[in-house]
Parts: sequence; structure tokens; C-alpha cells
Amino acid sequence: MYSWNGYYPCPYCGNTSMYNSNNMYQCPFAAMLTSSPNSWNNYYNYYSQHDEHHHTDNPIVLKDYGPNPFAVNIEEAAKQNNNFRIALWTGKHLQLTLMSIEVGGEIGLEVHPNLDQFIRIEEGQGLLKMGDSKDRLDYQRRVSDDYAIIIPAGKWHNLINTGNKPLKLYSIYAPPQHPFGTVHRTKRDAD
Repeated sequence: MYSWNGYYPCPYCGNTSMYNSNNMYQCPFAAMLTSSPNSWNNYYNYYSQHDEHHHTDNPIVLKDYGPNPFAVNIEEAAKQNNNFRIALWTGKHLQLTLMSIEVGGEIGLEVHPNLDQFIRIEEGQGLLKMGDSKDRLDYQRRVSDDYAIIIPAGKWHNLINTGNKPLKLYSIYAPPQHPFGTVHRTKRDAD
């Protein structure tokens, strides 16, 4: 437990130069907590970002937050999503969607003539296919966690889940592709 003098009780009762005479050791955040008016906010932000369990305590409400200002842990939101597609933010010039593609499933062969698309894989494995026509998908890449995919306007494309768990990703369309508040629970709903 934290004490106001910047020391914790020593868990090992060691006797080294980092301990004071009461078998206490210096808190690594003590200087930070007393150095600025925002110190507690800084401490909380650091702790919440480094706590491996923080995301399970406060699930993200998945809905369309656009066009209002918005910030989110996109990795956690993408991993939490179980819908085939859900719009998370829709504005006038851009849209953010989350997708979860089941094992063996796919986005489906499609083309967006007037918009560019960005996809980032957060979890899973897939095969990306892209080309100038639906019969000639000559650009193919294996993709997995942390891959970014850029799909220029007018390129036919598909992303197939080749892994053994759902493929979790987020997609940015510019301009928006789907109506505000879109929720497709399954690919069948999307089709």
C-alpha cells in the first residue's frame, strides 16, 4: 500500500542502501506524485495503461459515436467486438468500423470506386487478395496481428480468415461507406 512519505513497506525486509531505517523502500512514483498539480492524473494514466487487467473491468460500449470528438483504445475495442461489422464513428469525411471475421470466413470480394480504405489487424491471421478486376487479384499477402492494409479506391479486394480464431480488425473509410449506426451481427446481415 502507498504511504504519503513516498515509501512502501519492504516486502523482503532487505537491508540495502535503497531502504530507509524502517525497512521501507522508495516509491518509484513519489517524485512524480508531488511534482505537479496533475500528478495524480499522470499516475492514474500510467497505471491504467500498464495494468494488464484494466480492459476487463470497463468494457467499451460499442456504438456509433460520430460525429462527436472521440478517443478509444482501438485495440481493446477491436478485440472486444463480436459483430461482423459495427460502425464505431461516422463523420462527414471518414468512418471507423470494427470487424470480426469468423474462422474460415471472409469480408467478401468487393470494390469501393470512390473511397480509400485502411485496415489494421489486431488479432488473427488472414489472406489478403487485391487487384484491378475481380478476376485478377494478383496482389496477395499473408497478414496477421499488427498488419496495416491500404486499399486504394477502385481496387477489388477480399480478406479471408485463415487462422483458428476470429480475425479482429478495424477499418477506416474515407469518405464513409456505411450508414451512421451500422451494425451487421453476421456476414449474412451485411450481404
